Amino acid sequence: MNEEALVVKLFGIPFNVGNVLSGLIAAIIVFAVVYWFSRDVQLKPTGKQNALEYLIDFTNGIVKNALPDSEGRQFRLLAFTLFVFIFVSNQLGLMIEFIVGDITYIKSPTSSVVTTLSLAFMVLVLSHAMGVKRFGFFGYLKNSYINPNPIMLPINILEQFTNFLTVALRLYGNIFSGEVLLTTIGAFAKSKGIMTVIPAIPLEMIWQGFSVFIGAIQAYVFVTLIMVYVSQKVEKE
Repeated sequence: MNEEALVVKLFGIPFNVGNVLSGLIAAIIVFAVVYWFSRDVQLKPTGKQNALEYLIDFTNGIVKNALPDSEGRQFRLLAFTLFVFIFVSNQLGLMIEFIVGDITYIKSPTSSVVTTLSLAFMVLVLSHAMGVKRFGFFGYLKNSYINPNPIMLPINILEQFTNFLTVALRLYGNIFSGEVLLTTIGAFAKSKGIMTVIPAIPLEMIWQGFSVFIGAIQAYVFVTLIMVYVSQKVEKE
């Protein structure tokens, strides 16, 4: 999938307009949907309130599987926000793709490695900060790097980098490859006129549905792994 990026500099820092615009649209969609679902809350939930409460229970379950309630309660909103934002981001490129010339302005934000690395970096830094808050600086070093045996120190240090890379690249790879295949099917449809349009339509529909499923699974995997990494920092080994 060949595409060019429009990059602008602000205070000397380069920004990819496509990534920023796509991420902003995903955030607006998340805010609008959650705001709408949370209006007119009732003691006996129905319809959209049921859907929102089910989603909250689902993400709370992810946290509960990784952390005890005493520690996990403070991460419930983080898990919910991450899951919804990543899910919407994964689907955005399936619903909207805005390309002018060779420059892509709107796509799935998570099809960019910069976005997934930024999300992973942000949350993993938070997990280290919470570890320091929980145990103090030296207690955090002991719990995260020296336990259960000082000989594990090099491996534990390396693990911090591998955790960061794997959680980001897994998400990026799945979403990017999905968009590449959709682009390939689109190019195939245009290649021989009506002869290729007819078989391309069911292929496109099947892959669109599969991509929705993959996007949901990857949002779940990302949040689950993040909560596991957080638990390693705020719970005693």
